[in-house]
Amino acid sequence: MKLSSISFVAPAYNERESLPELIAELHDVGKTLGLPYEIIIVDDGSRDGTANFLETTAVADARLHPIILHRNLGKASALATAFQRARGAAIVTLDADLQNDPNEIPKLLEQLGPAADIVSGWKFDRPDGLEKRAASRLFNSVTRWVTGLPLHDFNSGIKAYTREAAQRLELSGELHRYIPVLADSLGYRITEVQTHTRPRKYGETKYKGKRYVRGFFDLLTVVFLTKYVRRPLHFFGGLGLTLGLVGGAMLVYLAVIRLFGGQPIGTRPLLTFGIFFVLVGLQLVMTGLLAELLTRAVGQKFPPIRAEWNGHGDLA
Repeated sequence: MKLSSISFVAPAYNERESLPELIAELHDVGKTLGLPYEIIIVDDGSRDGTANFLETTAVADARLHPIILHRNLGKASALATAFQRARGAAIVTLDADLQNDPNEIPKLLEQLGPAADIVSGWKFDRPDGLEKRAASRLFNSVTRWVTGLPLHDFNSGIKAYTREAAQRLELSGELHRYIPVLADSLGYRITEVQTHTRPRKYGETKYKGKRYVRGFFDLLTVVFLTKYVRRPLHFFGGLGLTLGLVGGAMLVYLAVIRLFGGQPIGTRPLLTFGIFFVLVGLQLVMTGLLAELLTRAVGQKFPPIRAEWNGHGDLA
């Protein structure tokens, strides 16, 4: 892909100390690439003077375009806001804590083009502690298994996008962890490049233990959005059918021992479980059918799948 311009995007939440170095490094990379560029720093409701610093610096720096969010909305919302305002043909994201090395950006941009709409960094040499590395490995393994997307690092902060791919993503909550999965569901091509990761220089990580629980629910959300939003009956019906079959098998077993063995079944817990599973299974199937009807009745609009057209001329 022949690049014409680049937008560097970095969400920042209480990273005031690292911003001067980050901006200087991005300027160095932009000058090295020799292309028009802009730097978009999104202040995600910081309380450490980030907004004042950005606004003051932007007065003397025409390439710096700060976005100030007056409350903390999360990384996904910060990225979505920046994507819609970015003007570069390519958009590069990285974290504001200086752990993502801006000198790795040219490596990502080299892969952006006909074979890849998004190039994701792979933090193969991350300098974090054992707990964080183990949690990351578990997260990536589970996500890879559930989604079938063969990436090593889904949540890397450093990525390169074509502007079309970035602006078509619908990000909310904490779905930034699953950007490759969301992009893949829209038909965009994703590849991965190993990138160097530096130790945190200032402050401390903003991601605590509660992110694991959120990540699990986000994964369920992504699986539903990417696989079942166009066919909800397959999701609810599959669960309902499984429970119905299990409950039905329990009831058949009880019927056999009652009719042919003469054994009492009225006080058996299995009877209660069997009836419960069958009823819940029916409810889930009906929920899936209602979801299908509602989807069609309200004319639900889904994100359009990426498509290319290379036809020429008029039809004969």
